[in-house]
This record gives sequence, structure tokens and C-alpha cells, in this order.
Amino acid sequence: MDGAQSLDLQRDALLGEGVDRDRIYEDQASGAKDVRRRLGACLRALRDGDVLVVWKLDHLGHNLGHLVGTVQDLSDPGVGLRVLAGQGAQIDTTAAGARQFALSKAQVRLAQAAMAKRDTTVAELCRDLGIGRVTLYRSKRDPGNGLARGQVR
Repeated sequence: MDGAQSLDLQRDALLGEGVDRDRIYEDQASGAKDVRRRLGACLRALRDGDVLVVWKLDHLGHNLGHLVGTVQDLSDPGVGLRVLAGQGAQIDTTAAGARQFALSKAQVRLAQAAMAKRDTTVAELCRDLGIGRVTLYRSKRDPGNGLARGQVR
């Protein structure tokens, strides 16, 4: 695949994620020492609450040290990071604040009833709901679903 096709693929993926066309920054760097002026401009344009969406994590830094520093710099002003492909594609620092939990309203009601009984164990409840412990604990921290502390005895 030539460079133009690769850029088209990346651009299409970013647009598909809802990134505005005028907010896509493109650099064509071929090595670690290449200057990435557009990356610098992009990073300077980010503000608290923005989300930086990158095609691949290695496009964000020219070596591991630079990458780690860049990601740290993003978190300081409250900028999220989402990686679309390649190594690190599971990285989405925005997910924690807007995460949707896997419990339906019916499961929440069942969990509320079960948690009101002193003899219910977490393992039994998770098995009955078909969820993992992490999902249950995260759901208990969500104040909007009725399982948060103070709402269940």
C-alpha cells in the first residue's frame, strides 16, 4: 500500500469516528528523527475536555520515551486519548467517565433485591446476572443506576 492510500484509510477512519475534517492533522514522517510539525500544532490546539483520536499509537511519538511523555502531557490538561488501530487499539482514556455498564434495568432490579438479603454472595449474584465481579462493582459506583452506596441496604 502506498503512502497516499494509507493516509486515505487513516483519514476515513478518523472521519468515521466523528473527527471534523478541519481538525485532522497530517504529517508524512518516515523516521524517528523527522520533524512532525502538524503533530506539534495538533497538541498545542488541544484543550481540557478534548479527545485526541489517533490512527495508531506509534503515530503519536517517534520513540517510546517521546510517546510516554506525550501521553502524560495529554492527561495534565484533561485531554482524552483514543487509539483506533494496531498496538494499543484498546486504549480509550475517555471510556471511564462515560462508560455504559452491562446491566439492564431488569438486572438492576434483581441485583437490588438480592443485595437487600444478607445471605447473598457476590459470586452468586454475578452468576445469576451473567456478569463479572468488575461489572457489578463498577455498576455499584454509578449513581444513576440505583445500585450506588446509600441506595441499597
